[in-house]
Amino acid sequence: MIAPTTPDKRSWLPAFLANAVIWGASFIFIKIAVETLHPTWVAAGRTIAGAATLLIILVLMKEKLPRERWLWGHMIVPGVVGVAIPFSLFAYGEEHISSLLAGIWNATTGLWVLPFAVLVFRTEKFTVRSVAGLILGFVGVLVVLGFWHADGGDLMGQLMCAIAALCYGIYVPYTKKYITGRTKASGVALAAMQVSIGAVATTIAAIVLSGLPPSIGTWGWDVTGSILALGIFGSGIALALNMRVIQIAGASTAAYVTYLIPVVAVALGILVLGESLAWNQPIGALVVLLGVAVAQGVFTRKQVSAPLPTPEVAQPARR
Repeated sequence: MIAPTTPDKRSWLPAFLANAVIWGASFIFIKIAVETLHPTWVAAGRTIAGAATLLIILVLMKEKLPRERWLWGHMIVPGVVGVAIPFSLFAYGEEHISSLLAGIWNATTGLWVLPFAVLVFRTEKFTVRSVAGLILGFVGVLVVLGFWHADGGDLMGQLMCAIAALCYGIYVPYTKKYITGRTKASGVALAAMQVSIGAVATTIAAIVLSGLPPSIGTWGWDVTGSILALGIFGSGIALALNMRVIQIAGASTAAYVTYLIPVVAVALGILVLGESLAWNQPIGALVVLLGVAVAQGVFTRKQVSAPLPTPEVAQPARR
């Protein structure tokens, strides 16, 4: 009799690193696409492509979308607050700020999760450590913001990206409280539901706010490629890869990709788009990440053996 095989403990690493690159690179694709398309159509285009990709993956996995009405009802929040609104806000923000700065703001997601989880959804509890981490992190936010010299356009772009990260901070604990553990649907199926709802919401918003998009023939290969990359990889394949990391290494390990995303975003922004950093941006980003690490107990958490968790849809912020 052949014993069942179990995944190698290090087999999650390629998917983890791939997601850091995919989600870190998404900000340069947003920057390229928003030069031609209205921000709402950037969000709609990527979510439509992402939903199609995830549905194809489901077919290949021989799975179907869940039919429970209560689940579809609860998935509206992840679809709208976790996809439609932040995807649109990051696109709006990058009309005013660099892609690398948007990537840095994405790293503040971990700061927003805890207060909403504690005060609104009551899935976590405040500790002295978490409060200290939050205070440190928000000092970093002020440094990144550069409030002492930011002009109106720059400030507005940064605030939009900050609100986008805040949206992730709402949807993650919401998903944990109302969805995770209450359904047998796979993580990929839940992600497909989330992105599909986001696609409907962003398409309606795009038509209402900006009318029909320009003809695809006028987009140019760079814009078309950027939308496809954002959708197929950032909103599709990366979510499936993230579920693999969660299954093998756990949700906490999967969440650490948040620390690598701004590094990739900054590197690609400089190398590909020729963007530059002000001194306060990397310093502030380091303070933010340090605050998130302290709040999450990264420096004090003991390593213990535990059974593999049920796959969750609460993936790190992507974008």
